Amino acid sequence: MQLPEESEFLCFSIVKFRNFKNKEGWLGGRSWGFRPGIGVDGLSVEDGFRQGNRVASWAEPYLILFMSFPLLRSLRGFLSGFFLIPLLSFSDDRPHVFWIISDDLGPELGCYGYPDVDTPHLDRLAAEGTRFTHAFATAPVCSSSRTAFQTGLYQTTIGGHHHDTRDKKPLPDSATTVTAEMQKAGYFVTNGRGGKTPDKRLAKSHFNWIYDPREFFDGQDWTQREDGQPFFAQVQFKEPHRAFVQAEKKYPNAPIPPYYPEHPVTTADWANYLASIEILDQKVGILLDRLDEEGLAENTLVIFFGDHGRPHVRGKQWLYDGGLHVPMIARWPGKIEAGKVDDRLVSLIDLMPTTLAAAGVDVPDRLVGSNLMDPDFSGHEMLFAARDRCGDAPDRIRSVRTRDFKYIRNFHPDIPYMQHSGYKRAGYPVDTVMRVLHEEGKWTSPFMAETRPKEELYDLRADPNEMKNLAGDPEYTETLDSLRKALDRWMEETGDQGAVDESLTVDLEKVMEEKWDTYAKRMRRRGLDPEGPNRAYLEWWEKELGVK
Repeated sequence: MQLPEESEFLCFSIVKFRNFKNKEGWLGGRSWGFRPGIGVDGLSVEDGFRQGNRVASWAEPYLILFMSFPLLRSLRGFLSGFFLIPLLSFSDDRPHVFWIISDDLGPELGCYGYPDVDTPHLDRLAAEGTRFTHAFATAPVCSSSRTAFQTGLYQTTIGGHHHDTRDKKPLPDSATTVTAEMQKAGYFVTNGRGGKTPDKRLAKSHFNWIYDPREFFDGQDWTQREDGQPFFAQVQFKEPHRAFVQAEKKYPNAPIPPYYPEHPVTTADWANYLASIEILDQKVGILLDRLDEEGLAENTLVIFFGDHGRPHVRGKQWLYDGGLHVPMIARWPGKIEAGKVDDRLVSLIDLMPTTLAAAGVDVPDRLVGSNLMDPDFSGHEMLFAARDRCGDAPDRIRSVRTRDFKYIRNFHPDIPYMQHSGYKRAGYPVDTVMRVLHEEGKWTSPFMAETRPKEELYDLRADPNEMKNLAGDPEYTETLDSLRKALDRWMEETGDQGAVDESLTVDLEKVMEEKWDTYAKRMRRRGLDPEGPNRAYLEWWEKELGVK
């Protein structure tokens, strides 16, 4: 299409568009004073249609006229009744983007060297892409972690730090989301479960601010988009979130973290976790096959990751690596090296800038993460994380880690590690194993103490399971002081809101009563007294898991 050379011409267009609510409509637009090939705000005319002047998430031109102002005035009446015929279409070869999000997953996968667990589809994805060995969440629980990686900001900065925040607020004006930025760029944004047939409703999102999922996402499946439109799909897989599936085989070579007591219940529960990971792998395989069948694999950036660490005691809801370390695998044929192992220190908060950069979308300056595909990015020197109230377990914990050390600060050292959590008491059998064996003098651990140290320091190379606290060791005073100061700076620079008293806006007594009632009802359905002895509860778990 040849554009006029003179700037006194006007471009008048009528486009059919799809807005952020996935509703179609018509839009008239005009731009003037342009140089050849330039439209509104310095965009090409084609880009102007694609962005719909930031009104539409997708637009198709039906009529384009270039005319002088006098001619336009003489044709004003005629244009109002013009019969619309599609005249132009623009191909869009920008990449599609998939986030495959697993609920509560540690790096217990075959491609990460974990034995016995059968994950051929994720192993294939890793062989065709890059596997990140040191990827971590900013929070060890779903809603807080998702709040961070969907906005590219720490959950503590935007008031989304308490799990399932009760006093939800809209995002501040200074914040945006990865979905909003992709929609503005013309991407069709979906949230589904990636099955062979499109979902009838949106999948889990779980964010700690006020939002309308029907506006946050354009649909459930990428097949709902217009022909040729690029898409950004978030695919949610529940596994291996509890409740686990029942394992049908044993995993004799699969190592269980040494901070758990040896017990048949521990072994059975861990086996069920691995079996749930194998179900996850099968679902990922179905999704990858679908991408191949639909001819999408070659032009699609796929990023697979867990939203935080494993759902076990001392894992989920804790700032040890068990709660923060996640698998992350990225595949993009021709763009990302196949079979590569990337040992940079990276975070889920890097997902948003990486996605925007891959799609050619401007990355907002305020984002705290980095583009993982930037060849100049050598990894983070430090990673920060936070845990706050989770259900009926109030707390405030912060951590900073380097490649070699992790520093943890407990703001409430008077609260025991094993404080009551209805969610964990009802669903984590090893919690009961630990209590019983400790009560009977058969097993002990610092995790069973009535109080916690104010500070914890771990040498991650010598002690990867974080079992020997070095905070009181004079040999590590310099390291402790350095990380202590780094955490102080981070809390100040990022506006950590964890010190704000939640009880000023939330009736916490009511929250505790609700959570206790839920827990008590669940226990009574099992024929158990919610305040009964731990030994009786362990016997119930032994029968439930088939070990007695």
